[in-house]
Amino acid sequence: MSGNRINSVFYAESYHPIQAGSIDGTDILPHDNAIYRAFLCSSAGLYDPFGDSKLIGDPYCTVFVGHLSHLTTEDTLGKAMGRYGRVKNLRMVRDIVTGASRGYAFVEYETEREMRHAYKEAHHSFIDDCEIIVDYNRQQLMQGWIPRRLGGGLGGKKESGQLRFGGRERPFRAPLRPIPFEELKMLGIPSPLEGRYMSRFQVPSPPRRKRRSSVEREESSYRRSSIEEEEVRSSSRTISSDHYNKRSSLNMEEKFGKRKSVEMEEYHHQRSYLSEHSHKRISREREDRRHKGSSIDGEESSYERSVEREEHSHNRSSADRRKHSQRRSSKDGEKHHHKRRKHESERI
Repeated sequence: MSGNRINSVFYAESYHPIQAGSIDGTDILPHDNAIYRAFLCSSAGLYDPFGDSKLIGDPYCTVFVGHLSHLTTEDTLGKAMGRYGRVKNLRMVRDIVTGASRGYAFVEYETEREMRHAYKEAHHSFIDDCEIIVDYNRQQLMQGWIPRRLGGGLGGKKESGQLRFGGRERPFRAPLRPIPFEELKMLGIPSPLEGRYMSRFQVPSPPRRKRRSSVEREESSYRRSSIEEEEVRSSSRTISSDHYNKRSSLNMEEKFGKRKSVEMEEYHHQRSYLSEHSHKRISREREDRRHKGSSIDGEESSYERSVEREEHSHNRSSADRRKHSQRRSSKDGEKHHHKRRKHESERI
């Protein structure tokens, strides 16, 4: 084993919870419960690094700033980080309940060059008497990333007993024991990069934006041209369909106008016929009423005359009976009076 390997380090290009808990990146078993929890989250896919709604901006132009003082404000951080480039956006992470700073923030620059300048020069600088650390946006750019709250993350303090290696502050040490390549491959853990170790004084480069190859450029240009052709065809189809719709609408209007005029003529003709027919029917009904009324009046007058005759005859008969009864009663009275006088004279 060469002596210069003792001071050699290497950095993680992708994140694996079991490897992050190992000082040399060769462990195949989790050594604490937090690593086991992070491994379960990674295996089950329970964490989505792009699911945070507060993530804004270009991750290739954004740096992570940690170990901030709880008294540091957005203005102070913006002025301090503005010395390395033009700050486009700044988000300081705060507690949801209290609103106090949680000691880290994300700063986005206008260009990727300014971000790399801040990544190199602002690391271990001081803001409000606190030595800060600067790293790239691992949440969006590091494959398999698991945050600290789920047992993952990088760095940490010795007192906590939950150190995480592979980052800028605590890189992996070059392995001094045999590397179990087969076990690492079975677990999906990337093996240490032999022959590509770095010294502690070298600055690891953040991931760069992938440049497209000539084949990809040709494919993208072909796709763009095909999309433009599709747009032109669709626009021509829409124009032709609009023209056809206009012609069909004009034809429909003409047909509808002619049909409407014919229907109006038929309607007026039918209305005039109905009005004449109704006028004739009304006049006939009036004549029938008059005829019926005259016949009813004649019948009523004849009936009244017959009733008058009957009353007159009844009155005459009743008068005759009264006269006859009066004559008879007067005769009976005279006879009775005569008999009484006769009887009185015989008694005398």
